[in-house]
Amino acid sequence: MADFDFPGGIMPPERKTLSSQAPLVKAPLPARVMLPLTQHVGQPAEPVVSVGQTVRTGEIIACAQGMISAPVHASITGTVTAIEERAVPHPSAAVGEAKALCIVIEGNGQDDDWQRMPPLDWRSASDEALLERLQSSGVVGLGGAGFPAAVKAQVRQRHAIDTLIVNAAECEPYITADDLTLRTYPGDVIEGARMLARLCGAERILIGIEDNKPEAIAALRQALSTSNDTTPVELKVVATRYPSGGERQLIQKLTGREVPSRGLPADVGLLCHNPGTLLASLRAVRDGEPMISRIVTLTGEALTRPGNLEARLGTPLHALLSLAGLRPARLSQLILGGPMMGFTLDSDALPLVKTANCLIAGTADEFPPAPPEQACIRCGACETACPASLLPQQLYWFSKSREHDKAELFNLFDCIECGACAYVCPSHIPLVQYYRAAKGEIRLHEREARKAEHARHRFEFRQARMAREEAEKDARRKARLQQARASRPAPEQRKAAASPTPSDTPQSDSQDSAAELKKLKIAQAAAKAAVRKAERALARASEGGQDPSADIDDLETQLATARENLKATETRLTALQSRTAPAATKPASTTATGPGVPASQSMPTGTTTEDTAKQVRQRKIAVASAQAAYRKAEKALENAMESAAAQNDDATLAAARQKFERAQGNLDRARKALEEAETTAHEPKDTSTP
Repeated sequence: MADFDFPGGIMPPERKTLSSQAPLVKAPLPARVMLPLTQHVGQPAEPVVSVGQTVRTGEIIACAQGMISAPVHASITGTVTAIEERAVPHPSAAVGEAKALCIVIEGNGQDDDWQRMPPLDWRSASDEALLERLQSSGVVGLGGAGFPAAVKAQVRQRHAIDTLIVNAAECEPYITADDLTLRTYPGDVIEGARMLARLCGAERILIGIEDNKPEAIAALRQALSTSNDTTPVELKVVATRYPSGGERQLIQKLTGREVPSRGLPADVGLLCHNPGTLLASLRAVRDGEPMISRIVTLTGEALTRPGNLEARLGTPLHALLSLAGLRPARLSQLILGGPMMGFTLDSDALPLVKTANCLIAGTADEFPPAPPEQACIRCGACETACPASLLPQQLYWFSKSREHDKAELFNLFDCIECGACAYVCPSHIPLVQYYRAAKGEIRLHEREARKAEHARHRFEFRQARMAREEAEKDARRKARLQQARASRPAPEQRKAAASPTPSDTPQSDSQDSAAELKKLKIAQAAAKAAVRKAERALARASEGGQDPSADIDDLETQLATARENLKATETRLTALQSRTAPAATKPASTTATGPGVPASQSMPTGTTTEDTAKQVRQRKIAVASAQAAYRKAEKALENAMESAAAQNDDATLAAARQKFERAQGNLDRARKALEEAETTAHEPKDTSTP
């Protein structure tokens, strides 16, 4: 049993035996499938087929777009008959559906002509090959979130992961898809867990499962007893209590670690995966099968043959209900997902999608109409039941009165919408609906603000691109001019050198070049800091969070803008250095006390070789010290830029810039003094007698 626990929780009727008594079966091939391009978190996939094209099972019909996305594959062999917007399941819509671009495929009978990928041995294949296979296979989280598995597997690039958790709790009533998955494929699930543990760098695997699944527990123990892999796997059986299958709740129950507010499990060294996701990942790598099917629970008292089916994605829901023996006269409510966190559908013509783990055909006795909402009596039952240690009563008041700033202050977005508070409310207040509405309004306002910010960033990107192009054009023009001067006859060169303009004198040109070089080096350091900051922000968004796809376009634009600014600065810096390099080498051909070398920095004529070597060593030490100060100032400038962006702290940024400029100047002077000392040390000594 687990050694830790989470607060709150409830014990609703499980109702799992309706579907857990029958074995897992494969559904027959559907005559037609409708495959939405938005079955995952992130950017929709982009169609790569056309109407009338013949496709094979497993063939890519839509490719991923952007960093967070997943491709879509044909789930049957047939002909593409339409690429258009159609109704698909969606929890945010009032009727449980929304419009999305779909690819419709008509099957060609019972033919199932597969297009598989080459099998890989995950134990010997490289990490890059495994990640590429997961990405090209379209595997996403099957526990409900739909986050691309390939992106999640790359979390080790930013976090140190020590434990991979297999979330097999499946705490919500009615749902038994994970239970049947573990009973049928226990060895494959464990092997998939070991494969992903290797990818994320986890040193151990914990399997968390509720004690109401004795057959699955026995199957896992049998599979573990025959396994000879070196990665330690521990099976932890937890007491049945809703919502122990919540990611944060199971983490706290198994390890005692708490995920920070608005944080991720990776922040505390953990990674969670669903059994179905592990099975799909292993099949993609070991068998070369892309994700074209999933295990779904069909249950409810309106069905005569409830159970679990492994069905092809895109299958119409009414076809699945027919297989389970739907009695339309008894059907009162059609729910996609569980009764606590699922949503009601108004139509059964919608397709099966990757995130659909359960379909409940309920009767009026199972799901009677909700009692009328009454006034809150401030009993505190919701606070006691909350597994996230929130104050549901306060969040209710703030959400109802649209005081969104106060709701966010009370950690509204830490609510996992499990419905425990509404379940125990004696006033029958639909608390989760208020929270969802408030979250939706906040996200809408943030989306509008992001649009304006994105427009500004796109303008800045255009300006940066134009600046880079202008810098490259200027560099090419000056290079041509310098080449033309070098190719002129010697008399013309002497004539041009004999009549310089006041602005072209060596002294003024050297001073202007030094000042410009200093500015460009500071601009280069600031541009590099901006690029690193944009890369970190984009990497953070790629790990997930509340709405990772919302900011991804803007973050990519910011990163592209920062890179354009860096390219423009480096182009100008390279051009200036190439122009000043010849001038910088001229004094080296003269004596140490000749023109171009200040008398105060020249070596005394009578300096011995030992004194010269000592002075060179001292100046090398000075350069090393200046370099350390420069790096420290550069890091301080980078941190100040991040602070200024987050808190509008311009004073700190200005002070950091001044400190960086001083460090840059000190480093330049130390390097110049070292160069002069080394030049003098290598000059031949005048040993003639005066």
